[in-house]
Amino acid sequence: MRKLASMAHQLRHTVNCSLLFTELPLLERPAAARRAGFGAVEFWWPFVEAVPPDRQVDAFVTAITDAGVQLTGLNFFAGDMPGGDRGLVSWPKRSGEFRDNVEVTVGIGERLGTQGFNALYGNRLEDVSAASQDEVAVENLAFAARAAQRIGATVLVEPVSGAPRYPLLTAGDALAVIDRVDEPGIGLLADLYHLAVNGDEVERVIAEHTARIAHVQIADAPGRGEPGSGTLPLDQQLTALEAQGYAGWVGLEYKPSTSTDECFGWLPFERRR
Repeated sequence: MRKLASMAHQLRHTVNCSLLFTELPLLERPAAARRAGFGAVEFWWPFVEAVPPDRQVDAFVTAITDAGVQLTGLNFFAGDMPGGDRGLVSWPKRSGEFRDNVEVTVGIGERLGTQGFNALYGNRLEDVSAASQDEVAVENLAFAARAAQRIGATVLVEPVSGAPRYPLLTAGDALAVIDRVDEPGIGLLADLYHLAVNGDEVERVIAEHTARIAHVQIADAPGRGEPGSGTLPLDQQLTALEAQGYAGWVGLEYKPSTSTDECFGWLPFERRR
């Protein structure tokens, strides 16, 4: 792992416990993040189904609160992620399932003070026109944004790489969707790794759209590893975001090249809170 120079920015870090600490059962990961020095975590949808049993929700909430960490972000149910799904937002036949999940997700957020909910847009379908999918997506995102507004939270729209049928590749793609939704409480999730891999001009996105960025995530490229494992100028980009007024969390959403604990060597312990 390449050693990083001292960080110029003062942004806070939150650990994505769906990619990190996977050596442990899911409910043990918040406590592991706390032992590693972090005070905040985020998760993809942590259950198998869109509407899990209450006992499973209660166990997840307890794992967060007992660990003494803040849940900064939570994904809505996104279908079969290991099987290639990337969200239900634009899938007409599963719209009801998505809306049922919104209520559960926002309910968890209300209990834990979560401020960001990532709504993966959904892959293109062979038997539904892109226009029809986009219309459904706008309606579902508006529904989710109104639900999130009830607790003062924000719905996030994210460009993603590595999914050939996922239509949102650049910040411009996601912002066009957000403009169509035209609701307060919806913003851009700028994953600097995904944007770079997809060929977006990250520095231009920061210069022109920081005010519309509601959450940031990082990983290095190539490889989607920890900062310092690749060649992306992440510290420079985060410093520019901060200079442009971004004051939110930076999600550590990367695949560790070693054990999770060892892969935090780039980040001084005192910068993990």
